[in-house]
Amino acid sequence: MKKNYVVVAVSLGLAQLGWQENAARAQSAKKPDTTRNLNEVVVTATRSPKKLADIGRVVTVITAAQINRSQGKTLPELLNNVAGITFSGAENNIGISSSLYMRGASSGNTLILVDGFPVNNASGIDGTYDLNAFSLDMIDHIEILKGSGSTLYGSDAVAGVINIITKHPKKEDLMGNLQLGAGSYNTYKAGLGLNGTLNKTGIALNVSQTTSKGFAAATDTTGKGDFKKDGYFQQAISLNLTQYVSDKFILSGNFQTTHNDGNLPESAFTDNKNYTYSNTFLFAGVGGKLRLPKGALALNLSQNTVWNGYDDQPSKFNFFTPYVSNSVGHITNGEVVFNDELGKHLDITSGADLKYSNTIQHDSYSDINPGLANTNIASVYTSLFYKSDIFHMELGGRYNHHSRYGSNFTYTINPSVILADRFKIFATVASAYKAPSLYQLYSQYGNISLKPEVTTSYEAGFDWQIVNSLSFNTVFYQRKTTDVIYFYSQSVPPYASYYLNGSKEDDKGFESELKYNYGDFSASAYAAYVTGTQTDANGADTHNLLRRPRNTYGITATYQFIKDFTVGLNYKYTGERSDTHFLNAFPYARVEGLAAYNLVDAHIQANLTKKINMYLDLNNLFDVKYTDWIGYNTRGFNVFGGLKYILN
Repeated sequence: MKKNYVVVAVSLGLAQLGWQENAARAQSAKKPDTTRNLNEVVVTATRSPKKLADIGRVVTVITAAQINRSQGKTLPELLNNVAGITFSGAENNIGISSSLYMRGASSGNTLILVDGFPVNNASGIDGTYDLNAFSLDMIDHIEILKGSGSTLYGSDAVAGVINIITKHPKKEDLMGNLQLGAGSYNTYKAGLGLNGTLNKTGIALNVSQTTSKGFAAATDTTGKGDFKKDGYFQQAISLNLTQYVSDKFILSGNFQTTHNDGNLPESAFTDNKNYTYSNTFLFAGVGGKLRLPKGALALNLSQNTVWNGYDDQPSKFNFFTPYVSNSVGHITNGEVVFNDELGKHLDITSGADLKYSNTIQHDSYSDINPGLANTNIASVYTSLFYKSDIFHMELGGRYNHHSRYGSNFTYTINPSVILADRFKIFATVASAYKAPSLYQLYSQYGNISLKPEVTTSYEAGFDWQIVNSLSFNTVFYQRKTTDVIYFYSQSVPPYASYYLNGSKEDDKGFESELKYNYGDFSASAYAAYVTGTQTDANGADTHNLLRRPRNTYGITATYQFIKDFTVGLNYKYTGERSDTHFLNAFPYARVEGLAAYNLVDAHIQANLTKKINMYLDLNNLFDVKYTDWIGYNTRGFNVFGGLKYILN
């Protein structure tokens, strides 16, 4: 697998949501584990704490309890069970790249936030964040906003926003925990956590190490059975510091680093005994938040750097040896955010930010000129939130100035009506703007003539809290993109490959979720459908939705048999998909009709004592054989279990 098939990982990020986020988290923690309550408070949709009843969107929250019950999974596996999200490759060998698709959009169209702060990889193909590099024990909860978020968050927030909220200091005495786990494929994990406050300084420290011998990532069709096991090694450290200067002012600091090593196959169906990678992610940031009488003012500064290395030494499987690739990407972010109540019926969120990105890349065939490969985007934005009786409205706009492409404006119009405090009807019209990545512009496949993608999204639906224990929502959406960027390969000599702007892309679909919680039993079910077309620069159909199923649905159920013993089941259906394969011809050929498959996972959790918690995950319970990517293996039945010990 060459660099084109390995999405490199990004550093962890920072945003200081301060007391407002802590208040929202505390309120959310009191709500049922799976039932959406319209009085639940979230922050991602508006960049300030607001009840779901006051927001014209559906926001999915993966709670701390759900994450605690998923310690045997990776973050891509966890997100793959959310309506409207397909995490293609999540069940491949650990460490192999995977692609996040929200509502059918390509992976670069979903913005990843860490604690509210956008993170990207300046050296990546499309700038995406590789969530394989994120350890679950560092995460408190996750908020997912589906639909355009470009007005508040800028470029890349085209199909949605995923806000990964890490563990922050708690206002209590320092407490620690030790976690040890082991499972299939000789996988072992150890983690140490420390959280609490000393005087007026809050500390949240998480350290973890994961190793796995894995399995052969590429499918062996030779019949020899001698493909190597592709192993994985990760070390991660996350440190959040909070200084409570006064009741109205807080300072925060963050340092995070992750290092991954592993093995890779040569490509689909092809082993390579000597192909390795080594990636390091480093993040540092500081922030401050001032509490105002009816709002807050926040300032955040951060720097993240990503080093990527791939080493493919000569082997009988590699015709282009040796192949060595080294790259580094830098992103500097500065941001100021202002929230305030302008009156009884009107709130405002306004801000300004500046992002500077650059990369240096070298491999055996080409370099990216460090003097050319840099861009910056400066933005100012404002959103007004109006609330009067049953009617609510968000009206927002964002002005972007790109160092290469000049000015651009995006907007959001989002009215909603809440009836009887239980039934919310909403609609959204919003635009989004996505600039090409540095790789798409300046790499050996780059095209400096590329134009930004411009998207207009339409959404309508309802969110119904039928009774306190039962809720149901449905959303219909359509997304229209012009100048969509795609990878073109010329099928006749000289067989050139490069990025181009196509004509348009048009995706549409729906999502429905039903959630129930009563006593010791909770359950949720969802169904999602997406279809779409994409045309190239000449208007020819380019067969959209590669590796994205049209139909997905799933069910999750959890039952607490006794006070200290809980069992959960998770089922997901993934429909037919298409993929590409190198069929002894150039370019890659599209293969339709990858078979649908069904997966069932089980989870057992028990509190052995007040200080010792035991968990066991049984994944792919019925050992289903299926193909996610042509030429690559997926995990069969596998288990992972462990113990968590509370230190005090």
